[in-house]
Amino acid sequence: MAKLSVLSHPVFPVEIRPQNTLAELLRDMGRTAFQGKNLSLAVRIWVKMLRQEATILLGLAGALVPAGMRQVLVYLVQNRLIDCLVSTGANLFHDIHETLGYNHWQGSCVVDDLALKKRGIDRIYDVFAVEREFEKTDAYILRFARSQKSCPPFTTREFFFRLGRQLLRDGKREGILTSAAQAGVPVYCPAVGDSSIGIALAQDTQSPGFIFDVVADVRETACLVARSKSTGVIYLGGGTPKNFIQQTEVTAGKMGFKVAGHRYAIQMTTDAPHWGGLSGCTFEEAQSWGKIAETAAKVTLYCDSTIALPLVVTAVAQESQGFISRRRRPAMEKLWSSPVLKRAAG
Repeated sequence: MAKLSVLSHPVFPVEIRPQNTLAELLRDMGRTAFQGKNLSLAVRIWVKMLRQEATILLGLAGALVPAGMRQVLVYLVQNRLIDCLVSTGANLFHDIHETLGYNHWQGSCVVDDLALKKRGIDRIYDVFAVEREFEKTDAYILRFARSQKSCPPFTTREFFFRLGRQLLRDGKREGILTSAAQAGVPVYCPAVGDSSIGIALAQDTQSPGFIFDVVADVRETACLVARSKSTGVIYLGGGTPKNFIQQTEVTAGKMGFKVAGHRYAIQMTTDAPHWGGLSGCTFEEAQSWGKIAETAAKVTLYCDSTIALPLVVTAVAQESQGFISRRRRPAMEKLWSSPVLKRAAG
């Protein structure tokens, strides 16, 4: 009797070889099952995006910077493993905080939170932060914004590029924003008001205060994906960054561009799809909207990003050593002066 076609790939038990690199281990895990196999598939798709010169957009949600992921994200920016970052305001605030020399502290989730409040300590699960130091970061952001108020309304990309350049002068450590400013990687923050950055800017009572043009962010990112040979998306968590990147394909179509959806897609999430929330939304569901291409290479990795991200990025770095230096950067400077954007703005 002929073997069923679905029985073409046997599961191979992982063998522990102390001399193996992480990339080799994850390659072996690709012949296993469950989330171990998906870890390997995420590496393969990411490396394929890099080889195919896809424009890679990363969505950053969840408290990953205070959880110790800042340098992983810095590595992605500095080594051209991503081309565009869309982040929550909270992660960018925590990045600014650490760049200025302040720390987040290992703590515990089993603690008297009212006692922490009396001591001026904020808690993010098992991470502690000093409220007095947060206020100093607030003040830094407010001073910077006031220095820019004579300028016209900014996209969030323009604001964070200028802030990254300022932090290159004032900062004590390298960060996401400083690295992005140096590498020319655009950083967008569509929900900037929903963060301590918004709180800092709200303290400016001098009318009219600092103004963002967040709709221009939508136009810019739509043009970015429409003018790319192909695009890949990577989502750490979900929330606003995920939806903002997803909708670029829909927006581009409404603006008259011919688009077919993101061609590569990776997400790391702990949320399930059956609650109906975007953070757990599958890529198959996104295909019904035209956000993900019909033939996209895609994987959903159900894992805490603080576990999966360092493993996947290390393996991607090892797998791409031979060619990543030759990867071309998207011509973004031409994009910002695009006649399409100028007509939309005018």
